[in-house]
Amino acid sequence: MSVTKKYKHVSYSWDDEVAATLSGDEVALLVYRSNLLGSDLRLTNYGGGNTSCKVMADDPLTGKPTEVMWIKGSGGDLGSMNRSGLAALYLDRLQNLKQVYRGLEKEDEMVGLFNHCIYDLASKAPSIDTPLHAFLPFKHIDHLHPDAAIAIAAAKDGKKITQELFQGSIGWVDWQRPGFDLGLKLEACLQENPGIRGIMLGSHGLFTWGDTAYESYVNTLDVIETCAQYLEDHYGKKAPVFGGEKIMALPKEKRMMVAATLAPLLRGFCSSATPMLGHFTDDERILQFINSNDLPRLAPMGTSCPDHFLRTKIAPLVLDLLPGEDMSDPLAIQKKLQPQFEGYRKLYEDYYQACKHPDSPAIRDANPVVILYPGVGMFTFAKNKQTARVAAEFYINAVNVMKGAEAISTYTSLPRQEAFNIEYWLLEEAKLQRMPAPKPLSGRVALITGSAGGIGKAIAHKFAQQGACIILNDIHEERLTGAKEEFVRQYGKDSVCSTLLDVTDSKSIDQAMDRACLEFGGIDIIVNNAGISISKPIAEHSAEEWDRLYDILVKGQFLVSKKAITVMRKQGLGGDILNIVSKNAVVAGPNNTGYGSAKAAQAHLSRLMAAELGPDRIRVNMVNPDAVIADSNIWAGGWAEGRAKAYGITVEELPAYYAKRTLLNEVILPEDIANACFAFVGGLLNKTTGNALNVDGGLAMGFYR
Repeated sequence: MSVTKKYKHVSYSWDDEVAATLSGDEVALLVYRSNLLGSDLRLTNYGGGNTSCKVMADDPLTGKPTEVMWIKGSGGDLGSMNRSGLAALYLDRLQNLKQVYRGLEKEDEMVGLFNHCIYDLASKAPSIDTPLHAFLPFKHIDHLHPDAAIAIAAAKDGKKITQELFQGSIGWVDWQRPGFDLGLKLEACLQENPGIRGIMLGSHGLFTWGDTAYESYVNTLDVIETCAQYLEDHYGKKAPVFGGEKIMALPKEKRMMVAATLAPLLRGFCSSATPMLGHFTDDERILQFINSNDLPRLAPMGTSCPDHFLRTKIAPLVLDLLPGEDMSDPLAIQKKLQPQFEGYRKLYEDYYQACKHPDSPAIRDANPVVILYPGVGMFTFAKNKQTARVAAEFYINAVNVMKGAEAISTYTSLPRQEAFNIEYWLLEEAKLQRMPAPKPLSGRVALITGSAGGIGKAIAHKFAQQGACIILNDIHEERLTGAKEEFVRQYGKDSVCSTLLDVTDSKSIDQAMDRACLEFGGIDIIVNNAGISISKPIAEHSAEEWDRLYDILVKGQFLVSKKAITVMRKQGLGGDILNIVSKNAVVAGPNNTGYGSAKAAQAHLSRLMAAELGPDRIRVNMVNPDAVIADSNIWAGGWAEGRAKAYGITVEELPAYYAKRTLLNEVILPEDIANACFAFVGGLLNKTTGNALNVDGGLAMGFYR
């Protein structure tokens, strides 16, 4: 039985009862250990590091026992990995690869030979770090990227500090790009230092091990705890952290307001080559760094750990803007930012030209991934929200490393050539080329009003399925909460956020748009869907009902669109506004003066907007549904009874009545409206604006003339 241990800087999460259920299955214990380690970002970052175990198994061809190494496969994440995320390889075959190794300049060719060592044919692709685990004799091995250890590994005196701190029980291997040769260096380090409990990799990370899964887990925690405590003991002793505070952060509310205002402008600049999504954080660790005296010295140096560097680029862009900069004139701010982005792109292009090899991949997007705004916070931009969020997490890791290294010595980053060799590594390029093609709405942000139910929810589902990030909203909090939980389960936390929204209230709309800018960097698609329906003869129609219809349907469309246009113009990326109107906009039916005339106003407002917004490449189109019954809120408030009365039938007869009057004899569903909306925004109709698409099963009286 294990002994529960207490730590200050890491979390001990081992559960004997859970582990007992896995006893005898070393691979299951490997997965369990990996999940525990990967769930604590103080131990390793998202997607970073790998773990392994070596077990005896029967060779499927000979039936004889053979030793097999199970290791996290390429591209997986320790925190969420399961058995299918592992690669299993014959250990003797991996050892035999040494006989065909042709030296450091040819080591990339060894990756292809890993496939000749695979034991489990269902294996994930083996990681580049496979030899690093194979050439160490231990049954269980953890390779992690804890900030506390990397801070020592990236310190100028890291090797000496490691020796003194661990009294020789942790070995040291200088920085080298991961690969076959680094595995040989680890093997040599162990041979030269028998009895050590781990190896520190210069500027990179940590290797630790044990005879059992539990022993490896505890050894890993012990080493990282020791590193973290050593750093804590030195913070502020040599000098104030990051040289002390240079500027004060704006108050929280002001920071968020400034960030929401600025994000669309930054997104526009960062999307000059490829559409990008954004993420903002004002994490206290970031504020301490960006408000410090040492920011100008440390930020240009870049990161040390290759995992950090791959996701944050060579260096961040530090904005030359005052924290209290006047944001009321977007064009003036844009004019200030233009030369800063041009300067960053030029620096990146110079870096590429200076470091490239004859066979290097073509230069990639030269825009920054990380943007630091002193006094406000950090913006990160990438092709999808998850990557943008993870880039922010990695830069926080990098800040932690700089903080620790500066406290105990002097921080050192990767030399520019080494950084380039990682960023433009042909093996990394091959991995990028294998990634699936993006979905049609990837990189786009959509706000569909009234999207917690009915037609709006169906549209939100369709857009999310096609890759869009969604701002769910509704006026009813309980319904919105349920919809948010459903979308997170289905699409993940990075694909959706939620906000209460009253389309008749400008303040509510401003808050919703600010949320979109803070969560995703801006907005690309607006669907004005929120509405109510009132069916009454004109003599029975009250003025209050008339105002309510026009406030929600017409004024709501106007207010939401107006705010969205402001954001879209800041981005300069164009956009789509879709208005869910109705066949009632063109058909004069009985008992429908208020609703029908409001829908007609929506339709003409759409045409007027299309005529005005063309120069901004903002397309405005309409979808005209009719008789959408399933899961639609339109039937609440007496509408169904009113329409049944108008047609001289019962409410129960309405669905059949509506279907039979169509040319196609079809019932119209919310999903049908969603498909029509996707047709407008999915990429095939990018040169269409001012148009309407009827989704009514075919009603001759609704045909446009």
